Order: sequence, then structure tokens, then C-alpha cells
Amino acid sequence: MINLIINFIDYFDKLKILKFFKKNIQNEFINVIDIGGHKGETVKFFINNFNINKIFVFEPNEDLFVKIKKNFSDSRIKIFNYGVGFRREKKKLNITLDSASSTINRINTNTEYFKRKKKLLAFNQKKSFFLGVQDINVVNLSEFILNNEKKIDILKIDTEGYEYNILRGIHKLDFKKIRYIYFEHHYDLMIDKKYKFHDINKLLKEHNFSLKYKLKMKFRKSFEYIYES
Repeated sequence: MINLIINFIDYFDKLKILKFFKKNIQNEFINVIDIGGHKGETVKFFINNFNINKIFVFEPNEDLFVKIKKNFSDSRIKIFNYGVGFRREKKKLNITLDSASSTINRINTNTEYFKRKKKLLAFNQKKSFFLGVQDINVVNLSEFILNNEKKIDILKIDTEGYEYNILRGIHKLDFKKIRYIYFEHHYDLMIDKKYKFHDINKLLKEHNFSLKYKLKMKFRKSFEYIYES
């Protein structure tokens, strides 16, 4: 039940994001990179509301990758079963019952935020929050996509505490190809990440990006941000 409520509220929050992009992107054919494709929510969001030239989707969770492939056969959508990070390497993905919480990072189960989330989502002894660990391949965004593209209108990143690692891996000249960077940042301590929002903000400012939009996500200690070059 709580998931339905959160999804309902998230829908209206997405309308605010849509309003921002509609105001700033008008009648253009755009290129989008979606890192953390999940179940294809972002793909659907952009395909239904914008003129799309290409969307590159990255989803390392094999089950979710298969679902996206099944649901989207559009030739404009390129879907990859990879994670994205600072360098090309192999990593472990912690798979969780709440698939949106799956992460490369360690999850701290001793935090109050985790205990509250577990209670809200009604996990019990018979339903473990952790489903297992999956070996994944991680690629560098510049080497895999950006080196071959002239422009990316929107780079969207939602990777449960791995956003900074992805941004650090983008080559200096490739930042100039990106117009908007749209990402989520967690302020809770449940995800054991090794950086803070300050680090992301500093990195983006060094590459001449400025904050244009900020949205607090309901029921969560996280925000969505949009930066523009």
C-alpha cells in the first residue's frame, strides 16, 4: 500500500520535472542518457513527452534489464546491461527486495532510516531485504558513449549513491557536450557512499555547470537536482 502512495506522489513530482524541461527544451530532437534505467520509468517519461533522437539506457540488474528490453523495442532506444562508474571494471551489485534500492555500495542496516524504511515497506523475517549479490560489468561513460556523440541534451543519473563516481569518470571535453545533468542525491546514511553533495556540486561547478532546479522527494532523505552547462 505504501508503495502505491509513494508512486502516486512521485507522479506529481515528475510533473514538476516535466514542466522544467518543457520550458527549456522546445520542439527539439534530443539525445538522452539514462543511467539507472530500473524498470524503464525514465525512458517512458522522455519518449512520451519529448521529440527523441536517441536514448541510451544503462541498467546493471539483469532482471530489470530484461524487462526494459521486453517493454521497449523502439530503435531509438539503446539498452545496455552495464553499470557506469569512474573506470571500466567489475563490481558487485547488492540486489534488494525493493529493487529501487539495489546498489553497488554497502547498505548500512543499523541506521534509523533503514529501520524506518523496512517497517514502512513491511519487510519481515520471511522476506529478506537482501536477495543476493550480482556480478556486473561497469563502463566509463566517456569511453563507452560520449567519445562518439556530439551532444547529449540530458544526462540522468539515479544509481543509489554512485552518482559522484560516474561524474568523476567523464572526461573534461565531454562535459562540454552535455546540456543538463539531472540526478538524485541521498542525504540519509543508509547507503554507505564515500562522498557528499558538496563534492558533486564542486565538480560540476568546475566544469561550468550551475544549479537550476532542486526538488525534495517525499518520504525520503533525498533530493533531485538539475544542473545546466
